[in-house]
Amino acid sequence: MRIRRTDTGRSRWARAAGFGHRHWKWLVIPVMVLVVALIGLDHFLDEPLRRQMEGRLNARLRGYTVTLRHLDFHVVGGSIDLLDLVIAQQANPDPPVASIPKLSASIHWRELLRGHVVADFLVDRPTIHINRRQFKTEAEDRVPVQARGWQEALEAIYPFKINLFRVAQGDLMYVEESGRPLHLRQVTFRADNIRNIRRRDHTYPSSVWLEAIVFDAGRLALDGRADFLAEPHLGLRANVALQRLALDYVKPVAARYNLLINQGTMSANGEIEYAPWFKMVHLNEVRLDDLHVDFVHTPRTAATEQAVREQVGRAAEEATNVSGLLLRIDRAYASGANVGYVNKAANPTYRVFLTEAKLALENLSNHFTEGVGVAVLNGKFMGSGPTAVRATFRPETSGPDFDIDVRIDDTQLRAMNDLLRAYGKFDVRGGWFSFYSQLRIKDRQIVGYVKPLFRDMDVYDERQDRDKSLFRKLYEGVVGGVAKLLENTPRDEVATKTTVTGPIGNTRTNTAETIVRLIQNAFFQAILPGFDQALERTRRA
Repeated sequence: MRIRRTDTGRSRWARAAGFGHRHWKWLVIPVMVLVVALIGLDHFLDEPLRRQMEGRLNARLRGYTVTLRHLDFHVVGGSIDLLDLVIAQQANPDPPVASIPKLSASIHWRELLRGHVVADFLVDRPTIHINRRQFKTEAEDRVPVQARGWQEALEAIYPFKINLFRVAQGDLMYVEESGRPLHLRQVTFRADNIRNIRRRDHTYPSSVWLEAIVFDAGRLALDGRADFLAEPHLGLRANVALQRLALDYVKPVAARYNLLINQGTMSANGEIEYAPWFKMVHLNEVRLDDLHVDFVHTPRTAATEQAVREQVGRAAEEATNVSGLLLRIDRAYASGANVGYVNKAANPTYRVFLTEAKLALENLSNHFTEGVGVAVLNGKFMGSGPTAVRATFRPETSGPDFDIDVRIDDTQLRAMNDLLRAYGKFDVRGGWFSFYSQLRIKDRQIVGYVKPLFRDMDVYDERQDRDKSLFRKLYEGVVGGVAKLLENTPRDEVATKTTVTGPIGNTRTNTAETIVRLIQNAFFQAILPGFDQALERTRRA
């Protein structure tokens, strides 16, 4: 049987077009030559383009120097890769502030199919390393960040405007002079439709997405929309979630504000908006777990503390009831907290603290129309005295406006010996301390009372005071005697009640500064007035 060979579709087409086997050779050879030529052109152009690119970047940046070690230009496809890009601050070049293994720029093909010629940028595995010196230099420079030329430098890389910008596996680190660095790793970022070529009728036409691991185990997520072309600055609105942020990492930064943070974690979620026409931070919930923090007062930091309070006060006053600015916390909780105040300016140094503290705060806002904020705090004063504090806050109109009730029951006095030595120049072997207060601050006037109470106080102890001078023993004996004279026999108590009324002082005093002054004056200085008065009467007698 004879098998008849039939023509394939390709052979029939070739014969119809007048091509034979030899003609295909002549067609393939020019194509191969063209490909080889393009590959050679790629390599030939890389070094001249690298030098030109490095010069263009440095011409646009102010205060920083760029080193570009390699460049790979792809004639086919029109893309470009910048390899081993290093950015150094001229004032502090070591270490470099940024190292980018690969930055790729190409045509955004999806938008090209829609008739838009724009660029797609991918920054792969960038490392940003900033230390205290570099940060300080940047902060003190009179040239604002937006005038540094960063945007112009990016636009100099590729001839088309950036429409899609991505960061893959980024690493960001801030290093203080001491302490652990603030570290964000596995940073993934994406911003699309930057040129607003789609959804032009929307307030925020661009999509924005960010994820990162914060410090060791914390996680940060941001998902929202933006307008990168808004004037005079970009607009952003996004949902933000922060989980298990380890607070001891911020110890060096907090120390500059006299805060000593030993441990604790913070979680929060809410919404932020930053735009030329409106700014908002609205937190739905904030949680603080196992927080251990002390505010440390020293003679050296007294002026700094006052400056910080005034700065916070001015900021609070400027933010209160301002249209176009909303700051709001719906709910904030703290559990297992240990919060203290350390006074190193006293002799001896003492620490007043609250353990097992639980805080519940609701509806805190900078706008009067948002309603009244309420805070409830419970814990153990000096580790033993059941404590309950309730406060209501109204956004400031003509000054601080809040009510506060404080109740401290049956604190072991011996735990307060350092405080008693600092203010009363004596200590005790035993006894109990309680404190009660109700205060109202409104229209820059304060009305209320403070009532410290001592019960079963045993001042002099021969074993405890064996090494003290005779004069000190006699003094404490007199104090103990005065306590006996003032005792309420049925309950064995010494109590004084002081009425607090009058103006709160400086017309610019804010809520935060007012609370600090209340703690300093209404609490600490009111603890021992009964002893002072009794001792004076004893001297006159």
